[in-house]
Amino acid sequence: MSERVIYFDLETIPSQDPALLAQFMAEVKAPAQYKKQDSIDKWLDENREKVARERLAKTSFDPSHGHICTIGFAIDDMDVRAYHADTVADEVLMLEKFFGAINSFHSTTFVGHYISGFDLRFIINRAIILGVKIPPCIPRDIKPWGKGIFDTMTAWAGTRDTISLDNLCKALGIPGKDGFDGSMVAEAWANGEHEKIAEYCRDDVERVRQIHKRFVAVGY
Repeated sequence: MSERVIYFDLETIPSQDPALLAQFMAEVKAPAQYKKQDSIDKWLDENREKVARERLAKTSFDPSHGHICTIGFAIDDMDVRAYHADTVADEVLMLEKFFGAINSFHSTTFVGHYISGFDLRFIINRAIILGVKIPPCIPRDIKPWGKGIFDTMTAWAGTRDTISLDNLCKALGIPGKDGFDGSMVAEAWANGEHEKIAEYCRDDVERVRQIHKRFVAVGY
């Protein structure tokens, strides 16, 4: 059986659990330079929620608390698909649909930008938390140069440097992002703009595919 190439990208959002926000708010402390209780209380009144929400926003990078809202992928030269979750309860169904689409594959290479440092570990951890069976074709030993992985970021920049997907596209003359980027996903999801996120994710998958083909064309 020939090897299948799976071009792959995730979009993630922060925890939607009010209890976690309440926990973060309770854990906010005033900076050390505030010594008097009244000045500490004043600082907390003015800054507690802002600091807690900033911390909550970062959980979009933490599979222990964050959620996958969109999975974009393409198999070989097939059309790019995207599954998205309209609510956090849909995350299980979205994972099951994606895993079902690739479950029968045996020899695969997952291609994506920084997938060895983020996407693959995130999706595995979310599957563990949610109790969704992981297909055998998804690599468990996740390393930039590991078997079954082609990470376009490390292929270009090595393991000690980084390059954004947009900048790599610019370097290769491939059309990059167009006014919407990953920093806007959480707000778009909160506003119900799920198809907008899915379109963005599909576009990134196609960009990754074009980058990968450029590597392959020169015998990388």
